[in-house]
Amino acid sequence: MYAISLGDDGAELRPLEPWHAEEFLAHLDRGRAFIQTHIPFGARATDGESAREVLQSYADKRAADTGSLHGVWLDGKLVGGVLVRVFDAANEMCEVGCWLEPAVTGRGLITRAMRVLIDWAVDERGIHRVEWHASSANGPSIAVARRLGMTRDGVLRQSYLYRGVRQDTEIWSVLAPEWRDARARVAHEDH
Repeated sequence: MYAISLGDDGAELRPLEPWHAEEFLAHLDRGRAFIQTHIPFGARATDGESAREVLQSYADKRAADTGSLHGVWLDGKLVGGVLVRVFDAANEMCEVGCWLEPAVTGRGLITRAMRVLIDWAVDERGIHRVEWHASSANGPSIAVARRLGMTRDGVLRQSYLYRGVRQDTEIWSVLAPEWRDARARVAHEDH
């Protein structure tokens, strides 16, 4: 298995597998209210068995090459993650997303993890378009899309019913040439 360092602060990106069910459930329980403010991620994981089922559904997506789930660990503790919700190799597009416990926000963990995930999608898998969907009310998620250099493509007005409220969904994206150009600019500035 892999463990990719996300910097000097002890953060790592690792696979999030069905055998992590108890750790995943404890993580969700620490941040459930915050994580589910705008999305129902993890809502079905209410005990060890259902947490395993959620993780297994992503393991099945990975095996079918239609998605994947990756945990962010900080000092050995699962604190969030990034995912490929939709992966369509034939059309060279994917949709990515994230979640994070409130205690570790503001450290750039998701931005750093997402850069690894997008690099992989673009460089290893030939993805041309990476999408990010977020509720217009989810300021932190939109801020990550901006930090990643994504462009807001548009807003799907009242497209998503969540907790009895119709949410506007913003669609953000970055195209492979834009991603490579931005990465090259950053590398050039660092030297």
